[in-house]
Amino acid sequence: MKILTAHQVGYMPWLGLFSKLASADLFCSFDAVQYERRGWINRNQIKTANGPLMLSVPVYTKEHFGTTVSEVEIVGGTNWVHKHTRSIELTYRKAPYFEQHYAGVGAILDLYAEGGRLNDLNLDLLRYFMRSLGLQVPIVNASDYEFKGTKSLLVLDMCVQLRVGAYIFGGEGEAYADKQAFHEAGIQPWFQKYEHPVYPQLHGAFVPNMSIVDLLMNCGPDSLDILKTGWQLEASVLA
Repeated sequence: MKILTAHQVGYMPWLGLFSKLASADLFCSFDAVQYERRGWINRNQIKTANGPLMLSVPVYTKEHFGTTVSEVEIVGGTNWVHKHTRSIELTYRKAPYFEQHYAGVGAILDLYAEGGRLNDLNLDLLRYFMRSLGLQVPIVNASDYEFKGTKSLLVLDMCVQLRVGAYIFGGEGEAYADKQAFHEAGIQPWFQKYEHPVYPQLHGAFVPNMSIVDLLMNCGPDSLDILKTGWQLEASVLA
């Protein structure tokens, strides 16, 4: 049975996304929806000596109400790459696995210093993080298909078109999923129950919900095992 999960790919995502990927056979980058400002598509946090620091990629958002995630463009030439790489360096240069990941992340960011599609940057980073974790999950883009419906029915149509037998919803999925429709279509809905793991961090007391960069820099090859410790799947069973 092939298991699918999907999500909008954010900038240097948090651990919860990778926990879903670790249990899936296929991932759909949900890039065909409207871009929302102040979300996590173009920003995320790292833990500095002064607390969490938000790293934001500058994007053109003047017409964002008609712009899908796949269409958002980065504002190039704004020195944002230098600011991000410098912040990562100052934050993690004493971390055990800094040298292992700093160059790889920096090389990807450099490719977009003068602009490009935000979604392309996010996917390039996602693939790097997946390789670093040892995850080999194929990725498809929603923008390459014509999924029909809204909310739960849209997800169900995605599952049907991609010919999967199960789907992993995120933490809020149980509130809107039409479980009956999924079961009638022969597709098993699963729901993510994620308790954030505690792991060794620099700079004092543990702070959850940082970018995957924080985990990789601090824990290296143990990162996948750590992020999976908070992972639980709850199956939908009809009465």
